[in-house]
Amino acid sequence: MDTQTTMATSVAAAERASAFLWKVYAWMCIGLALTAVVAYTVSGSPTLVRALVGNPIVFVVLIVAELGLVFFISARATHLAPATAAGLFALYSALNGVTLSVILLSYTGESIATTFMVTAGMFGALAVWGATTKRSLAGMGQFLFMGLIGLVLASLVGLFWQNDALQFLISVVGVIVFTGLTAYDSQRLKEMAYALPSGEVGGYAIVGALTLYLDFINLFLMLLRFTGRRD
Repeated sequence: MDTQTTMATSVAAAERASAFLWKVYAWMCIGLALTAVVAYTVSGSPTLVRALVGNPIVFVVLIVAELGLVFFISARATHLAPATAAGLFALYSALNGVTLSVILLSYTGESIATTFMVTAGMFGALAVWGATTKRSLAGMGQFLFMGLIGLVLASLVGLFWQNDALQFLISVVGVIVFTGLTAYDSQRLKEMAYALPSGEVGGYAIVGALTLYLDFINLFLMLLRFTGRRD
């Protein structure tokens, strides 16, 4: 293979990778926007809020449905038609907006807006660093996964044992874990972008968008514990 052919192949691969990443971040932003709109709409409706707060079963069903969608999209999105995968992602984003509306009612609108801006700045900086650093972040993956499991277990304990020290620890560990995951996932998606064959980006882009969406939302919620002012 001559030099010109090699250069042309590299340029084509870079263009495909760039197009894939643009699609990933575009879908992530669409998901966040949909979540915000639904959360704002639900929180502004006393009838819907009473239905959620006054009926724990409905709230639990929503949480279970969200978890089911996350696992299904992660496992099957690459085998679904792109439109179907996108529709499921939009459905998950909307359901998440419903459940988040109850949580966000506990904080002032100003603190929510401020925390969102801080999260967006942190997320953007971490995503750029993760995608551009020459240092491999692969070694962080197992450590961060273990931290995530510990965080989930601690959060479950926190539901039944209301302890300020435990809640503070959960918040600290949560910020550390999702800060690391944002950089790690950004690098992993960039590597994926170069490895994907041409014409097979639709479902993978939705999986990538879901991954970054979850990093952003969880980082936002953990920071809100620190910076949010109770309403």
